[in-house]
Amino acid sequence: MIQLTLRQLTYFVATAEAGSTRRAAEAMNVSQPAISVAISQLEDHFGQKLFLRRHAQGVDLTSFGRRKLVEVRHLLAHVNAVARSGEDGMLTGQLELGVFTTFAPFFAPALVKLFADAFPGASTHMRELDLDGLQREVDGGMIELALMYDLDLISSMERAQLAAFPPYALVPVGHRFAARDRVSLAELAEETYVLIDLPHSRDYFLSLFRHVGVAPKAILRCSSLETLRGMVAHDLGVSVLVTRPHGDISYDGQPLVCLPISDPVPAQRVILGWSQRAPLTPLARAFVDIARHYFAAVRTFDGPTIARGAVTLE
Repeated sequence: MIQLTLRQLTYFVATAEAGSTRRAAEAMNVSQPAISVAISQLEDHFGQKLFLRRHAQGVDLTSFGRRKLVEVRHLLAHVNAVARSGEDGMLTGQLELGVFTTFAPFFAPALVKLFADAFPGASTHMRELDLDGLQREVDGGMIELALMYDLDLISSMERAQLAAFPPYALVPVGHRFAARDRVSLAELAEETYVLIDLPHSRDYFLSLFRHVGVAPKAILRCSSLETLRGMVAHDLGVSVLVTRPHGDISYDGQPLVCLPISDPVPAQRVILGWSQRAPLTPLARAFVDIARHYFAAVRTFDGPTIARGAVTLE
């Protein structure tokens, strides 16, 4: 039986990502026959095809090839982590990180900076994705860690809980609820409701109303957190959010009022998720530790707001 080599596995991943042996050869700066031979040797070893060849159009992964691609990506990540660790034990290499797009601006920069300060020889390649994209890229081995909310769709992930943030109501200054200590979901449902219309996010927020047996009578939809906050600030409706930026001001400088919700609604958990099919690399484990430390310093007042001042690692 042919023994597997790291070169063969690297050529396999390059071909899968490039979609053809020719483009993989160009990316790896080797000959196309070298790529083709490596793929054939792997297929002989596994006894199954990794790719379907399309004449003059490249290659497509088989179902077996897609499964192997995930395993090989995780294997190469571990090999690179071991190879790049210095003799002094300092971690080096690159961490592939995905972050949920709506709260990436609030949490990701500080986390990446803390990680860079703690491990100067390491780097972070970060992608902002929606929840479906995070699930897909973790499953595909494209990212090792996903910073996201803990929802039902990620039941296949391992996870580390970082924080739990309660939903809160968002209303404009001068609104009849603005001077209240708290407000109920039933009261909010009587107003025009501004909904963040993203997959899973919209389902989560509407489920809060279903939880107490009501539904908003009128809905305005938008696809970004800051557009939503601006619409509320300009008295176009009210809303419910989980992530709370520092300073209750919209992008165009209009003030907002945040209120606790009187109903017993569940808090939303923030997690780091990763594939069940592969253990974390040392870099990823270090990032999880830093994230736990960071979120322990994030204070909440009926929704998260960014902790001010320096966060240090002990």
